[in-house]
Amino acid sequence: MEVINALGRRKSAVARVYLSEGAGKITINKKDLKEYFPSPLLQYIVLQPLNKLEVAEKFDIKVNLVGGGYNGQAEALRLAIARALVKVNAEDKKALRSEGFLTRDARSVERKKPGRPKARRRFQFSKR
Repeated sequence: MEVINALGRRKSAVARVYLSEGAGKITINKKDLKEYFPSPLLQYIVLQPLNKLEVAEKFDIKVNLVGGGYNGQAEALRLAIARALVKVNAEDKKALRSEGFLTRDARSVERKKPGRPKARRRFQFSKR
């Protein structure tokens, strides 16, 4: 099997994933998964698509992660891994889709508008 790559985005985080056959090693920016995401919750989020299909020990995953915070990065990585797994085996698409792993979450920070303190907040107004 050749290397399969996929892209996942969330907020301003971008995850580029390179999937190859192996023993289940996940390397993010040249660090191990447990070193990059010390939180068990974020590790769980990243491994969700692999655990759903029970293929966690079959693939080595090399990841390039940029932008965003750790939560956005974890969710971007989950989307990228799910997309790569669908490229490997198209029959898995239904299972991953039903769990919502193939849905790009388009929510991101709304820009600040000129003449306002924040994106939607107006200055305080009082009629004396």
